[in-house]
Amino acid sequence: MPSQPTLIPLDNVDPALVEAVLDTAFEPERHTRTAYKVREGMDWLPGLSFAAMDEAEHLVGTIQCWPVALTDTSGRRHPMIMVGPVAVLPDLQGLGYGKALVTAALAALDPRAPLPQVMIGDPEYYGRFWGFTNAHTGGWTLPGPFEQRRLLVRCDNPAVLPVQGTLGPWLG
Repeated sequence: MPSQPTLIPLDNVDPALVEAVLDTAFEPERHTRTAYKVREGMDWLPGLSFAAMDEAEHLVGTIQCWPVALTDTSGRRHPMIMVGPVAVLPDLQGLGYGKALVTAALAALDPRAPLPQVMIGDPEYYGRFWGFTNAHTGGWTLPGPFEQRRLLVRCDNPAVLPVQGTLGPWLG
């Protein structure tokens, strides 16, 4: 891998190629996962979604970010951005493509009005590099099975986060 992978906007890539990378990284059964229910019916956000290319300009990884909302116990919807899936071809994992993709997506957030970012992932990895934590998500639920410790959030001001709520698609 080059010292700095080539990243391009994901909407510049053929959707069939993106699906092939996702299938290879996560297997075709990925569509049944809870994360898909959280963002069901939504389109990924082009300004926050990227593709990683190798030296031969082949697609080797992708990241997609999605509009979601946490609905609190009073019914109020709190908009958030769901980060992921982060997909890298299995034989190229561990080379920095995924790290570059997550860094690019988070760097593309508007610093004037950053929405909280949520993801389902490894808290040790995503916490170490980008500050994601499960410290504020213990009272949150998802529309399907999940490991509570893997439900992560990253937010400049955690005081704005509801203590309880259900994460689902942002339906405006």
